[in-house]
Amino acid sequence: MQRCFLGSKLHRMVITEADLDYVGSITIDGELLDISGILPGERVQVADLSTGSRFETYVLEGSRGSGMICINGAAARLVNPGDRVIILQYVWVNGDETPPKPRVVVADDENLNPELLDL
Repeated sequence: MQRCFLGSKLHRMVITEADLDYVGSITIDGELLDISGILPGERVQVADLSTGSRFETYVLEGSRGSGMICINGAAARLVNPGDRVIILQYVWVNGDETPPKPRVVVADDENLNPELLDL
């Protein structure tokens, strides 16, 4: 049996852009990806703290040090620039494995200076 656990999250990030005309996905600053362990192409869940909407999409790597969190495609209708979101990555483990300790990343109001919280 496999079980699904939180692997990492980018907590209370600020949406910098919403691009309806893009094919789809979420573009995230490469530095935020590095510290969180989220990989380009990986599926993530996004929870908007301002609107309450939740959706899943895949990750594109944005420019390092840009602070970019851009929602692309149809999901751009679910968010607004300035909204705070939680970006969640999940991992699957075998039933007899110990689940990993989640990596929780916070940053400043411009999604810069990321820190890994010790929970």
